[in-house]
Amino acid sequence: MRGSCLCQTIEYEISQLDSPIEHCACHTCRKAHAAAFNTAALVKHAHFRWIKGADALTAYESSPGKKRYFCSRCGTHLIAQRNGRDAVILRVATLDDDPGQMPELVIWASHTVPWLSHGPQIPAHEAWQPGHD
Repeated sequence: MRGSCLCQTIEYEISQLDSPIEHCACHTCRKAHAAAFNTAALVKHAHFRWIKGADALTAYESSPGKKRYFCSRCGTHLIAQRNGRDAVILRVATLDDDPGQMPELVIWASHTVPWLSHGPQIPAHEAWQPGHD
């Protein structure tokens, strides 16, 4: 499977996910992704490789021993890495291919924002809502 950042400066390839996909609602992930939660899975180093643009990565240590890696051009958060771990934390939304798995759990549910609502009660549109310019 391949993935990339928004501007396509950075591309990577993985051969498999090495954990279930999870949603994380912690305060740090919400801020880092500017979203209600982050969707992630572990990928062992042996199953991950940068294809292009690794020199454009910028890192931020969001907590002791954990660095988040972003594209320095467009800001896309691609992976995180904890010191001493044999896997990266892949930001699943950056995959260009379908991983063939569905999320299995939510972590840090105690940090879930009260305004998060999704499901059939929210109108869904194939593209922009009617009347959008």
